[in-house]
Amino acid sequence: METKFFQASARYVDSVELNVTDLEKSLYFYKGILGLQVMEQSDRHAALTADGKHPLVVIHQPVRVTVKEKQATGLYHFAILVPERKDLAQLIHHLAEQKIPLGGADHLVSEAIYFSDPDGNGIEVYHDRSSEEWAWNGSEVAMATDPLDTDGLLDLVKDSWNGFPEATRMGHIHLHARDLKETLEYYTKGLGLDIANHSYPQAAFLSTEGYHHHVALNTWKGEGAPSPSLHSAGLRHFTLVYPGDSEREAALQRLEKMGHPSEKQDDAVYVTDPSGNSIKLVI
Repeated sequence: METKFFQASARYVDSVELNVTDLEKSLYFYKGILGLQVMEQSDRHAALTADGKHPLVVIHQPVRVTVKEKQATGLYHFAILVPERKDLAQLIHHLAEQKIPLGGADHLVSEAIYFSDPDGNGIEVYHDRSSEEWAWNGSEVAMATDPLDTDGLLDLVKDSWNGFPEATRMGHIHLHARDLKETLEYYTKGLGLDIANHSYPQAAFLSTEGYHHHVALNTWKGEGAPSPSLHSAGLRHFTLVYPGDSEREAALQRLEKMGHPSEKQDDAVYVTDPSGNSIKLVI
């Protein structure tokens, strides 16, 4: 798995929390079909994990939940990173057997598949190629959306899918933005991420420590897209990890100077980007 992703100095996405319209239906999907383990559960909440120790995806059913708003900002997809190519191959075979509609792409830095949960929340599962195979032009990494070698992947399938391996991580998150320039400034000048690729139309990919991307932004729903309502199905917030308290505090001070306040709750701090996406900053 890509070692740069885990460097102590990196800022990276750790987990994603979602609003869903039907907790039991979503549990069947995430546990029964994808094979994630339930770490904790209540009447309106469930935390799901790959390793049994750390939440990967947390789902909530608000009392007054509404369906996902198709033209609003928010989640485009969250991306689960599996450690080996054969893991992706086994999942493709399994989801095909479950008749889950799939898309796929070769991004040069990675190979990925795409599908949605019952509420239309986009999900990517991918594996990284070795960083030695990535091509950089200065500070920008080469990425593309080429056809996925599905036949080559399926040739690797020797065993049935048995859930995500323990080494599975949340690889990145891709968000719909209202204004790309304004949101880019928030994530770069404020949160401290670097632009790793800006070659796609109306999109940008951001990272730290030379990863291909931890956060992606796009305005594919149109400039000025509205933020979703509070109880809409979709992204509740995602967790961004900082290497230490000083790095997080520096980011908060930068955001404050830019006119973006924060809210502290216990050991976490919550901020909201210009497109209405909520972020939990932890160390």
